Amino acid sequence: MKQINLLMVDDEKGFLDTIIKRLKKRDVNVSGVYSGKEALAFLDKNKNVEVVILDVKMPGMDGMETLIEIKKQCPLVEVIMLTGHATVETAIDGMKMGAFDYLMKPCDINVLISKVEEAVAKKKAHEDKITEARIKEITQRMA
Repeated sequence: MKQINLLMVDDEKGFLDTIIKRLKKRDVNVSGVYSGKEALAFLDKNKNVEVVILDVKMPGMDGMETLIEIKKQCPLVEVIMLTGHATVETAIDGMKMGAFDYLMKPCDINVLISKVEEAVAKKKAHEDKITEARIKEITQRMA
């Protein structure tokens, strides 16, 4: 399996540190930040991030606001929403705003990794389509 570049965003330090340790043991290249603003700054400097796991309930900029900004800043980055306070409405809203999927805390690490792998595959398929379209456009101009 190719190494995955992942960003975790959660204001609960103990939870974030534990998940990061568990993911690193499974060869995931994971970084963590504690707020939406930190996530946006991190993504601005680290263009190799493929998936963001984003807590919904955070002080200041919450997960939904952060999701909107991530999708503006990095439209191809997939976002998995993570919360201990999930409601069906919040899940639907997150999906409408571009979230890849939605998981409840605490979630099984294997389920989390599986969702991350699905999100990476979706991102790669999207990038491949964009590349194919660019190649087609260039070859048509040259013809």
